[in-house]
Amino acid sequence: MPTPEITLFCFPCAGASASVYYSWRRRSPPWLQVVPVELPGRGARFGEPLIFDFERLARQLSEERQRDLPRSFAFFGHSFGALLCYGVAHELAGRGCSLPLAMFVACCSAPTRRDDERLSRLDNDDAIVAELRSLEGTPKELFEHPELLRLTIDVATADFAACRSFRKKDLPPLDVDIFAFGGRDDEVTPEALDAWGLETSRQSAVELFPGGHFFLQRRESEFLDRLFGILGALRARAKR
Repeated sequence: MPTPEITLFCFPCAGASASVYYSWRRRSPPWLQVVPVELPGRGARFGEPLIFDFERLARQLSEERQRDLPRSFAFFGHSFGALLCYGVAHELAGRGCSLPLAMFVACCSAPTRRDDERLSRLDNDDAIVAELRSLEGTPKELFEHPELLRLTIDVATADFAACRSFRKKDLPPLDVDIFAFGGRDDEVTPEALDAWGLETSRQSAVELFPGGHFFLQRRESEFLDRLFGILGALRARAKR
């Protein structure tokens, strides 16, 4: 079996675990290794305390990644996970580490276009449950199981708190290609996605897919074809 040439680290959205990306590993080409990133307090890291502060979380994740960074890698993040990509990339840059070939961000407003007023309302159980229902990314069955719902609310509470604690710093643009994706029916506007171009000194692009905030689930095959195609082009460019 060939050794993968590129590693894609995938960061989950608020309230989710790394398991949302497990299916991607089965669909990836032989030259690509998909590595779902598990955040503290969920999944395989359930026994660890949840982290409510963005800077602390980004710092811890960057320290963990720094230990065994592959030669060629990329970041993908959905919603809150996209903001984490940004934070971890800047942490790595500040440590003088290698940076990803590219950063792929989905359904997340750029740091300069965040809706802090909306996030400020997500500070109690009822508001978080309403948010999870409205985004239509959580299985409906979960809302009928109090214990599972409690776990999801607890994780989402920490993630939304970390998201609220994010503060845009005066940092130089990343020397990383940034590709932003969105759903045409999502509340994250094309303009908010386009502003990711301000965060890079290299190329940026925006692409929209049919669907809402969780178009990744409903258009998985179509989206992965596009994502792996871009990574394939970056792989070919690196070989020149």
